[in-house]
Formats: sequence, C-alpha cells, structure tokens
Amino acid sequence: MTIHTTLRAALLGLATLGSGTIASADQLADVKAAGKIVTATDMHYAPFDMLNNGTYEGVTKDLFDEVSKELGVEPLYQDIPWTAELPGLEVGKFDIVIAPVTITPERLERYTFTLPIADATVSLVKAAGNDALTKPEDIKGKTVGVQQGTAQFKQLEAYGQTLGGVTIKEYGTTDEAYADLATGRLDAVAGSLPNLTYLVKSRPETFALFEPAQFGEPKYFAWVLRKEEGSETLAQAINDALLKMTDDGRVKAIQEKWLGSYTELPREVPTN
Repeated sequence: MTIHTTLRAALLGLATLGSGTIASADQLADVKAAGKIVTATDMHYAPFDMLNNGTYEGVTKDLFDEVSKELGVEPLYQDIPWTAELPGLEVGKFDIVIAPVTITPERLERYTFTLPIADATVSLVKAAGNDALTKPEDIKGKTVGVQQGTAQFKQLEAYGQTLGGVTIKEYGTTDEAYADLATGRLDAVAGSLPNLTYLVKSRPETFALFEPAQFGEPKYFAWVLRKEEGSETLAQAINDALLKMTDDGRVKAIQEKWLGSYTELPREVPTN
C-alpha cells in the first residue's frame, strides 16, 4: 500500500471524528462557546504522547491540560496517525494539532505555530554496546531509521548527502523503528533529542545515544493551527498561557517530570 493510499484511507476515517470545525472570524470565541477544544496527536511518540494501559499521558498531555485550564475549556484528545494530522487540520476535522511538530520555514508559510514546547534538534541513537558507531558522521554507508513525513527525516536526508550516502528506512511510528534497531535491522535511528533521551533513559540496556548525539541546526517543536485570520485569537491565547506557565514554573516542572531536565525555550515563534 502506498503512502498516498494510506493517507487517503486515514483521511476518510477522520470523517467520523473531530469537531467538523469551519473557518470563523474568531476561533477562540468558537472553542469557548463550545466549551471544548478538539485536538489531534499521535499517541505513540514517547515521551510526548503515550498510551499507558490505554491511558493517554506524556509531556503534551500535561502541557495541554494546563493550557486548556487557562482557556477555560475541556480538551478532547484524539489518536490520529501522524500522516493524517496536518491534512485533517486543513479540512477542519479538529481545532489544533498538538503532536509535537517541528517548526520549519516551509511549514510556517502554510500553518500557524504556537510558541515552542520543546527542543526538536535531530539526534541519533544506536544499539547499546555498538562501539563501531560513536559520532554522527559514522552513519555514512549505514542504514538509519526515521519516522516518515517528519522534519527529522528531511534533516537526516540532507546530512546523509553531505556524508556521501546513508540508507534511510522510513517508519510509520518511532516505536517500529526502535524495534528494528533493537533486533539489528538498523544501525541507528534519527529523532529529536528529547525523544531519544527518554528512550535511552527507559531502556539503557538496549539503546545508547551517539556522542555527540545532535547534528544539524537547532530546531523546536510547537503546536499547529490553520493559517487563517480566525486562528490568530486562539494562537495568541495559547501563547499567553504558555508564557504564564513558563513564568510560574509549570513548564519547568513538566519538562523535569518527563525529560529529566529543563530547557529554556524561545518566547517568540522562531522564523526558521
């Protein structure tokens, strides 16, 4: 089955989900009137989005719970495949995509981004005990897994070209890539540093970070709304909530709970 076929099928499935949102002059007023905000995320992206015995949890859940309180609405969380999230947002199936989305110049032209919620700089993880791979340039000629349709894929592809060639294998979820790395089908997996740090912390007997793990330019994760005049009010309210949570320590507490450390984030939306 091709990616396009999978995407069409996923979007058809979205017809029975979501809010049926249509564009309006004030999306914040709409969600307040409804008393809820309808979200989409992929609940297989630890530590941001996870299902633990059927219960949704993670960095994103904790952050957006607090943001929703500040907005005075109830969040409705939906588990949607990553490849269907941004297309589904565009056709009004939900109010916001809260899966961590890497801010890129191309996406900034098409979507409205909130303030960053986490570092998204691309990094590398390997099997524990693999001493043949240490620094990022060692992946030259190797097979590296990455989640399809992500900014990390594009950064890995560009980096591989500078090295003279890397075989890239795309996966629907990071969990699938990690499974193949654990069984030796991959030499490494590329992803954001917070995701890979959490993976190694959770399974140190199986995985290890490269040293250094990061390569490429610094990037950030954020949430995404439609790029339309009506979305500006909701985006501003979410940004105000995130700044308030930063200043009162809630963001720091959530980062330390899930990531083990705190990273200060930009107080404006990056332009690249």
